[in-house]
Amino acid sequence: MAKSTNTTRRKRTTKPKYSKEMYLGWYETALRVRRFEERALVEYGKQKIRGFCHVYIGQEAIAAAMTTGIRKEDAVVTAYRQHGTALARGMTSRECMAELFGKFTGCVKGKGGSMHFFSKEKRYFGGNGIVGAQIGIGAGIGFAEKYKGTDNLCVTMFGDGGSRQGILYETFNMAMTWKLPVIFVCENNGYAMGTSVERTSNVTEIYKVGSAFDMPSEPVDGMSTEAVHEAFLKAAEHIRAGKGPYFLEIRTYRYKGHSVSDPAKYRTKDEVDSYKDRDPVKSLERTLVEKFKAEDEVKAIKAKIKAEIADAVKFSEESPLPPAEELWTDNYVQEDYPFTD
Repeated sequence: MAKSTNTTRRKRTTKPKYSKEMYLGWYETALRVRRFEERALVEYGKQKIRGFCHVYIGQEAIAAAMTTGIRKEDAVVTAYRQHGTALARGMTSRECMAELFGKFTGCVKGKGGSMHFFSKEKRYFGGNGIVGAQIGIGAGIGFAEKYKGTDNLCVTMFGDGGSRQGILYETFNMAMTWKLPVIFVCENNGYAMGTSVERTSNVTEIYKVGSAFDMPSEPVDGMSTEAVHEAFLKAAEHIRAGKGPYFLEIRTYRYKGHSVSDPAKYRTKDEVDSYKDRDPVKSLERTLVEKFKAEDEVKAIKAKIKAEIADAVKFSEESPLPPAEELWTDNYVQEDYPFTD
């Protein structure tokens, strides 16, 4: 006699890997970045923001995970798609939005715009407009930390386009030779300015570039905040043990074009939608609601962020432009060296 089978299986409930507080923190950061960037696009359309503007929409898992994967004392340097990482490092929505508006209350007095945020206090070294330039800068920051004898590290971020620059190979060689405390992060969103990874190199799994230098390297799911958090922790532990740099290829996706002027016609709607199914902001919200029953906390965070972004825009609109005399400031730093006459 055949055994009967139960066709209605009980649903398995998987316990979240981290605490509700951790998820709430991630969600707040990710939602702040998403709403900031969405509003930046609106204000750009009103011509209140001018010049270049590259938004971080779709890549928020990386910004959120950075808040827990590294220390506040660690340094971060990145490329020009950088509003999200700046907010994740604790820079305020007010000072970041005001910088986009070109106002004197911006994080660099309205002189840097979208691509050149900076905060010495938050250990945030930009925001760099030259593709790949920050790779060498990050190694230099790491060298300084090692020279001073700290156990701080520098997260050095670049895109898949930046990974094709010659400076990466020279820097990787130097970083491994000197065992510099640097987490090299390729935010691989697939298209650089608009050319797919497959059309730029025979090596499409970018993390494998590190193997030429015996640098520990691995790919990471950039749509998962948990995966990115764990990758940062693993790399940081390796580096703080004095073993030298680590390379993470974080595979992410930008929902918008390269910049506001890019209609992104080189991608299909189906491709973009396939990534939105794994949207990092919605994923975090879903975990909070379904696993932690945190509907009230989620609503509170949404209200808080909505008010915060509206306040940042109002603050920016009412802030003054830089005075004319500011053209001559912040161009050079005067240093008195003990070995000079």
